[in-house]
Amino acid sequence: MSRAREGRPRIVVLDGYTLNPGDNPWTELGALGEIEVFDRSSPGEVVSRASGAEIVVTNKAVLTAEAIAELPHLRFVAVTATGYDVVDGKAARARGIPVSNVPEYGTDSVAQHTIALLLELTNAVGEHDRAVHEGEWARSPDFCLWHRSPLELTGLAFGVVGFGTIGRRVGRLASALGMRVIATGRPGGSASSTVSRSEPDFAPPAWRSLDELFAEADVVSLHCPLTAENERFVDAARLARMKPTALFLNTARGGLVDEAALAEALRRGVIAGAAVDVVSREPIDPGNPLSTAPRCLVTPHLAWASLAARRRLMATTVENVRAFLEGSPIHVVNPGSGVD
Repeated sequence: MSRAREGRPRIVVLDGYTLNPGDNPWTELGALGEIEVFDRSSPGEVVSRASGAEIVVTNKAVLTAEAIAELPHLRFVAVTATGYDVVDGKAARARGIPVSNVPEYGTDSVAQHTIALLLELTNAVGEHDRAVHEGEWARSPDFCLWHRSPLELTGLAFGVVGFGTIGRRVGRLASALGMRVIATGRPGGSASSTVSRSEPDFAPPAWRSLDELFAEADVVSLHCPLTAENERFVDAARLARMKPTALFLNTARGGLVDEAALAEALRRGVIAGAAVDVVSREPIDPGNPLSTAPRCLVTPHLAWASLAARRRLMATTVENVRAFLEGSPIHVVNPGSGVD
């Protein structure tokens, strides 16, 4: 039976601040039920805050099997992200609770940020802007000043690890910069041999094995999910395959990388530079080796966070909740859960 016909359900948002810090209101979701939004919820607050809720919305607040067992009214979980490992899907399925995610919302924003990281590594725009404002150019005896010569990207090989929606978009942008795109499937998965029809103006990349890509690419960029099979697959041995002039980018998941090995590779000059938007523990631990590694840019997991992307994320979350209330849930990531 449709939940909508049974009255207005109680909806609890456990950690809504990052999706709506004040510019992306919950109005449409609130129209579907009696909504209560918490900016953040600690592990110890999840059960008490979700108590009595039929629908729980979460981004990073964890719904363990134990928490699900203590929420007898729970009927649906909406994850405001693509990754859904914060919810015990098996425990939810055993209770007949569908869990839905947002499969795509930040493609353009993440791709743009990936290229921004690459250009900062190659052109050092921020570094040279600081040099000008600190008076270094004014004191120069020459008409120009650089700390290091910019790196021209045309003709270089851009390696995409994980040629899904975001990987394809990043490859398209790299191709527009004149780079030669090579690609491989995500570690632990299978490499596709085709390019999405949504990219008609993007020539298919050259396919490589994972080790071949690391050895050949002038830039390696990660765009794959984190799984048990690929955790820390970027290790010392794989980094040693890279060219000493190569650059490494990660806007996917921090757990894909052995951070100590990457920091050591940068210190020893095994590779020329790295830029990451994600780390293994977030917010970053002050002792994370990448925070002090040379030639390493670190941004605070903001690639996804443009207003346009967050609006798409909100809209799909509303669609997910509405579809559940109408009895036909969409974007379900724990198939077999059914609908009560």
